[in-house]
Amino acid sequence: MTGIKTTGEKTLLLFSGRSHPELTGEIAEQLQIQVSPSELRDFANGEIYARFEESVRGSDAFVVQSMGTPINQWLVESLVMVDALKRGSAKRITAVIPFYPYARQDKKSRGREPISARLMADLYKTAGADRILTVDLHTAQIQGFFDGPVDHLFALPLLADYLAKAHNPHDLVVVAPDSGRVRVAERWTERLGGVPLAFIHKTRDITVPNSVVANRVVGDVEGRTCIVVDDMIDTGGTITKAADALIAAGARGVVAAATHGVLSGPAIDRLKNSQISEVVITNTLPLTDEQHFDKLTVLSVAPLMARAIREVFEDGSVTSLFDGEA
Repeated sequence: MTGIKTTGEKTLLLFSGRSHPELTGEIAEQLQIQVSPSELRDFANGEIYARFEESVRGSDAFVVQSMGTPINQWLVESLVMVDALKRGSAKRITAVIPFYPYARQDKKSRGREPISARLMADLYKTAGADRILTVDLHTAQIQGFFDGPVDHLFALPLLADYLAKAHNPHDLVVVAPDSGRVRVAERWTERLGGVPLAFIHKTRDITVPNSVVANRVVGDVEGRTCIVVDDMIDTGGTITKAADALIAAGARGVVAAATHGVLSGPAIDRLKNSQISEVVITNTLPLTDEQHFDKLTVLSVAPLMARAIREVFEDGSVTSLFDGEA
């Protein structure tokens, strides 16, 4: 069936943007429903048209849009879809954003800079979104940017449980790629049963994006397999330089684990030719055929997101899915 109905005739409708329909399809399969049909197309000048092919009046609508490349196109498409639902009298609209756009611009590092992550929240609210559901925000403070409920899901249990089965936990050390990720790495150590923790002291030039100047390992990694954890892998510079530093410090091997595989520009070549033995990510973002390589393992967040959507629809507890994270 297209949607789920409760005894009170409340209806769940699931809609997909064009960026990552495969993920929406997996979520629909988990929910045992069909993705609701919609017409999405581009005008000759690049403007986006959206129309839903069935009534949305009174529905609990969920719009899934993953912010892959080109990110600005998919961002605008999701906003247009939310606006169309609002004008179609949907009762509640949840923007399901597996990868939150502009999340790295969550504060001002220098004068005359925007706080773009806040702007994104304002845009969704203005378009008509009542709620946001997302996975592994770059910083938790972004939850406070949206004037409404934000369900912040974590892929850590999915990633950590996979790695725990693939490696002997007694041989592992969790590594934060910089000091800002130490708290996240601590949660990883707890999930893996108290394995040791290390981190990379990283120097950046804030005037040059995606640039790392120097790395120094803090902690004992000698003879161990290092799990370098981060929320995303973009150009791969941070994580491959971290791997070099860890191997130089005596690590036996390096595995990279991240929720979002942005994999921009030189990332694939860097990861292929790095000292990293495996790269484990989730499918919050779509990957092209060229972005798949032998070292890459992709885990699906569809079951997690489907459970969260069902809990929201049934007015249940999404907190129960956080697995102790806050």
